[in-house]
Amino acid sequence: MKWEGQDQSSNVEDRRSQGPGLGGGGMRIGGRGIGLGTVAVALVAGWVFGINPLTVLGLLSGGGMEAAPQVQQAPAGPPPAGDKAAAFVSVVLRDTEQVWGQVMQQAGSRYVEPKLVLFRGATPTACGTGQSAMGPFYCPGDQKVYIDLDFFDTLSRRMGAPGDFAQAYVVAHEVGHHLQHQMGITAKVDALRGKVSQQQMNALSVRVELQADCLAGVWAHHSQRGKGWLEQGDIEEALNAAAKVGDDTLQKAGSGRVVPESFTHGSSQQRMTWFKRGLDGGSVKQCNTFDAK
Repeated sequence: MKWEGQDQSSNVEDRRSQGPGLGGGGMRIGGRGIGLGTVAVALVAGWVFGINPLTVLGLLSGGGMEAAPQVQQAPAGPPPAGDKAAAFVSVVLRDTEQVWGQVMQQAGSRYVEPKLVLFRGATPTACGTGQSAMGPFYCPGDQKVYIDLDFFDTLSRRMGAPGDFAQAYVVAHEVGHHLQHQMGITAKVDALRGKVSQQQMNALSVRVELQADCLAGVWAHHSQRGKGWLEQGDIEEALNAAAKVGDDTLQKAGSGRVVPESFTHGSSQQRMTWFKRGLDGGSVKQCNTFDAK
């Protein structure tokens, strides 16, 4: 991926040099505190690229989410010059801004650009305390994508999905969740919590995640047409990353058993299929996972 020298987004906050700034005991589910054990269960359950990690934690507890009181942090500045990893995500974010700004304008809407927050360990968010163990995530409450860049080492070395375009897929997937929030999809799905069964909520979560994969593919389609910056093997890197974070693959690695009714993100094949569908077609209309069989 020929990304070096490309424009970088100004919507990146670098909190990596700040303390965690946590208050009130961290996240709460239905008024109860969450331990790391619950977070680990959520991660093993497949919430690696989550629309909002608090959603799955709420499902696990059978209750709604409450954000614990937060200690306000000083505003974070941009990443320092010369930080290659931060520059990369800034370039990818800028390209998503350009692509979705154009696509939304053509559809008669205005694209509201999300912020991307770089952090280490833990950080306060409008959704509660974000932790590195959750993997990258999007918080609808503040319209920010949160990433601990160490995740990319995990993706490459432990999960077997190396490559810069694999990382770009991660960013584009989270931005896809921002689009879902802007289009009102997130609120509609969240409103069903407590009104449908656990299995039905899991099925809805799968459709949310597969749609975000498809939207990431739509971004890649338009990005390549505009910049021509993808190199041989880049698409395969993204497809491989999508496969590695499929629920069936994660469950096999975690327990050796695959339980389809517990899927929250979709199988490896589904994730690859929907990313490829967006990539090939380049149309948001082709990403209607909610009406698909």
